[in-house]
Amino acid sequence: MSQSYDRGAVEDFGRWTEFSAGMWAWILHKFTGWVLVGYLFTHIAVLSSAMQGGAVYTETIQTLEGLFVVRVMEVGLLAAAVFHILNGIRLLMVDLGIGLEAQDRSFYASLVITGAIVVASVPTFLSGLGGGA
Repeated sequence: MSQSYDRGAVEDFGRWTEFSAGMWAWILHKFTGWVLVGYLFTHIAVLSSAMQGGAVYTETIQTLEGLFVVRVMEVGLLAAAVFHILNGIRLLMVDLGIGLEAQDRSFYASLVITGAIVVASVPTFLSGLGGGA
């Protein structure tokens, strides 16, 4: 006889509080991986405008860079990439048996370092908005 486990309703958002640091690391790693895959397709689409000529490509880039929402998305892309890299290094170390006892702390450290890098980069990404170059 097999046992069944009642996982509760999908809408039971209170269950999110039960997640450990390892589960959040897994969720964020998967999410940031999909964000980076999505960016890859967007990047290829923008680069394909160069096939119509250098002027079209330049105009496309200047138009996109002039939009505030694109600048905010670039900050988000940086956050996704930095976290994905740091968490990937953390996972590599765990797979090698290094830092097994400090997995939670290393996850939190990767979040803090990601936050620090992103906050420090915001002025760079948002500079030049509103003024024509």
